[in-house]
Amino acid sequence: MRPARAGNANGSRPPVEDFVRADRVRETAAALVRIDTRNPPGRESAAVPALSDLLDALGCDTHVFTSRSGRPSVLATHGGGAPGRPTLLINGHVDVVPVAEADWTVPPFDGVVRDGRLIGRGAADMKGGIAAAIEGLRACLDSGVELGADIVFHLVADEETGGTHGTAELVAAGLVRADACIVPEPTELRIAVAERGSWQARIEVSGTAGHGGDPARGRSAVADAARITTALHLAPFHPRPHPLLGSPTCNVAMVRGGVAANVIAPGCALTIDRRTLPGESAEDVHASIVRMIDAACPDVDYRVIPTFFCEGSELPLPHPFPDFVDACRPDAGPNEGFVGLYLGSDARFLRNDLRIPTVVYGPGSIRQAHGADEWVALDDLTTAARTLARAMAGFADFAADQAAADRHQSRQTTEKM
Repeated sequence: MRPARAGNANGSRPPVEDFVRADRVRETAAALVRIDTRNPPGRESAAVPALSDLLDALGCDTHVFTSRSGRPSVLATHGGGAPGRPTLLINGHVDVVPVAEADWTVPPFDGVVRDGRLIGRGAADMKGGIAAAIEGLRACLDSGVELGADIVFHLVADEETGGTHGTAELVAAGLVRADACIVPEPTELRIAVAERGSWQARIEVSGTAGHGGDPARGRSAVADAARITTALHLAPFHPRPHPLLGSPTCNVAMVRGGVAANVIAPGCALTIDRRTLPGESAEDVHASIVRMIDAACPDVDYRVIPTFFCEGSELPLPHPFPDFVDACRPDAGPNEGFVGLYLGSDARFLRNDLRIPTVVYGPGSIRQAHGADEWVALDDLTTAARTLARAMAGFADFAADQAAADRHQSRQTTEKM
């Protein structure tokens, strides 16, 4: 299902991906990295003028959606929005995680280009992906190809802390309408169709204080918390691993307890992060944690306080949209296989809440994201932009083919009844 290469009737026009400019996507990505949008506290507003100017210059109808908490997201549409015209959505987040500047070898918001890499907070996660998508649309316009689909950008706030003030609020407001979506998070240029969710909780363990010189006369909450840690950390939680996501995991991430070296600890608290599979609810996960603790530590006094939940999600295979995006990779060989992500993204809102076919595909690697000296390869930026340009140019034909296939299937179903 390789898209037709954009050209005129006699084939003299170069293909649309040839209009991607490596220098331009590099400069766009570097300019975005130089804008400090750390979350927390949530500084996305700093990027709004630059993003609005970039998209306005491409002829987009651009406006800013402000969440109830005052967090801005940039929404832009290229195309007339005529009835029946297909829509391809690009969803990307503007916020980045905090930095520990002492660990960096370069200033994290300088957008340094060195040794074929763009280095800076957000270079991989995911301002590089946003820049690649913008360059993809630029290339389409420069090529002169007629875009038969609306290309919509949602460049949103708050993904790094759960998406409540960004994509989730857009969904709740009824502002997300699309036939398919690409989220250009860092996937090493692989096409991801599934991702884990996260359920986080605080486990409070109670003990009995006493003199530290005779620890057997009290009950140490720290010792009991250690037993719970052993029971949960890296434990298997599912009898049948997901083909792309494996088995759920639990990370005991933080421990805090006790009052003094010479006192038997009367209390201890654990913070855990239980990764989830598509279809697992918060109630399911909570119950699995309690079952595992009770089985391993039946005499421990504890309570579990959930603090955060985001669902896992997947685009069930086979599905034509991932095949289409795979075919848009320039000079791609046979499908290397779709992948799952152990992290979460805003794709879950689109898949789970709206049933929009959504893939995650972008430059860079999650192995570089969130760390010191975060980087993305310049070649990856260009490759992603070329793929996204082809997807934008070919989406109208893809949508028409799918509509025809759906009509054919509907007729066959009717004839069999």
